[in-house]
Formats: sequence, C-alpha cells, structure tokens
Amino acid sequence: MRKQMEGDNQRRRALAREARGRGQQPSQTGASLSASKQITSLDRGKRAGPPPAGRHKPDTTRGGPAPPPAGVPESPRPRTERRAGVPGVTTMGYRELVGDVSRRTGVDFRTAKVGAEATVLALAWALEETERERLLEAVPVSLHDVVPVDGIEQHRELSGFLAEVARISGRSPEQARYQAQATLAALADADGDLVESLRVPDGLRDLLAPPEAGGGLVGPVSATAPLAEDELREALGLLPYWSSDRQSLVRTIELPPDNLDRVLDRIDQLRVEVGRGPQIGRPDPDSAVLTVRTRQVDGVTAVDVDLAARIDDAIEEVGAGINAG
Repeated sequence: MRKQMEGDNQRRRALAREARGRGQQPSQTGASLSASKQITSLDRGKRAGPPPAGRHKPDTTRGGPAPPPAGVPESPRPRTERRAGVPGVTTMGYRELVGDVSRRTGVDFRTAKVGAEATVLALAWALEETERERLLEAVPVSLHDVVPVDGIEQHRELSGFLAEVARISGRSPEQARYQAQATLAALADADGDLVESLRVPDGLRDLLAPPEAGGGLVGPVSATAPLAEDELREALGLLPYWSSDRQSLVRTIELPPDNLDRVLDRIDQLRVEVGRGPQIGRPDPDSAVLTVRTRQVDGVTAVDVDLAARIDDAIEEVGAGINAG
C-alpha cells in the first residue's frame, strides 16, 4: 500500500510539472492531492452554496448584486439675492435699520421698530401701486409683515399721513413726524436711489428734507435735537406748572397722600399708553417731583414738552374725578 501511495505521488508530481509547463494549474489536470475531491468543471466565480459569512464588498464579477449608482445631488432651490448697487434694493438688515432709527430718535429699539413699521406701511399706501410694490420689495420684510394692511388708510397730505402713522404706532402726531423722518433718513442712508426714485406725493415731501436743528426732530448729529433757547422759553410759556434747568423739565405736585397716589397711578398708566413717562421722586407723603428728560440728548426736546403736556392733562383728569367725588 505504501509503495502504491508513493507511486501515485510520483505520478501526480510528474503530471503537475507537465501542467505547469503548459501554463495550467495542477488541479485542472487532476494532479493535485485534492483533485479527486473537486468537481473538475467547477468555476471559482460560480461556487455553489450560500455566500461566506461576514461583510463583503459587492462585486459584479462574482455574480452578486450590483452596487447602486452613485447619488447625484439635487440642484439647490434657486434663491434671489439682493445685490448692492442696484437701485431700489436695500442691503441693510432689519435690526441694522431699526437700530439706526433708534439711534436717530433717541428711543429704545422696540419703540423705534413700531415707528419704522408704521412709517413704511403708511408710506406704502400713500404711493401708487407699482411704487408701493417696489418699496415693500426693497425694505426688510419684517417692517411690513406684522401689521394687517386691510385697515390702513391712504393719506397723501402731511397731516393725514402723520395721523395715520400715529394711529398705527400708538404715538402722538408730533412723535409720528420725527419717527417718520428718522425712518426715511435711515432708508436713504441704506439706499439713496430707492428713496429718491419713489414718487412720493408732494404733500409728504417735507418728510424727505433734512430736518432743521432744534424742534425735537432728528438732529444734525443723528440724535433727537434739543430745543433752542427761544424754543424752550416758548414751551415753558405753555407749561405754567413746569420749570427747567435746560436739561430737563420738572414739576412738583402737592396733594393729600390718597389723592396723590391716584394721580401717580394715572401717570403710570400714561407710561403704558405712550411708551414713556417721567421719573418720580417722593420726598414726603404729600408731594411728588416729576422729571422729564431725554437721556440721549443734552437738553430738553420737543418730545419732552409733549410728554409734559400729556402729564398735565392726566393730572387734570384725575383732579376732576377727585373734585367730583
């Protein structure tokens, strides 16, 4: 048996050498030791049975499933970009624009925002339709998408326009004027071509002119301008209960404590109505000192005068109720 096995091995080795000489594998000629256990026609690429365990890369040459085609990214949705230098297109952002209005008028951001929104909406409805669309397209959307437009009235004369701005913003017509001028000045700085090209009604063109110093409007140094000395003197003539140190307006109220509390409660309510109120000092239970001033300005402004007059009206209103009681 052993001699037979050795003979078989010698024969297989000889066959293997011959196969290699012909460029064949020994197993193809039955010369390998395991050849008798193989199917001679077996194609390695078509081996029967389940695939070996484990993860393997797909291979189309081995009969497996073809890999999915490489993904092609979808084209992004086209977006229109506002371009600098194109007339009628402002590149200033919402917060930047309102911040500029706030700086010019000396009021907080929220008050400036309301004033800017009211100005843009009232101006849009004072323009012809094509001009209106161009204005609303150019300014930040946040300035005109927060207020219902159905109830806005069209006014092309100054008094009606300011009354409409005042109604929308909850301010006085005097305050509406300086906030409208500040808003238009800020828009002009952002895009002068836009403001100049709009066909603003003749009755409103005064709002486009640079405001004069004094009078409590937008001042030459981009703040609410202080009253000139003669303007302050004239204002005090209309406010007999007030005095001034040229920086503020001051009024002292002396009343029994219960009545004084009712007056101060009404003044607190006024603060909510107009968005601004006086500083209140209470040196003793029978008296209160009211101080009105614009902190951002070195002097008394027309806004201060307007607030002082409103305070007088509120005090008189409460006083009438006290007397009636």
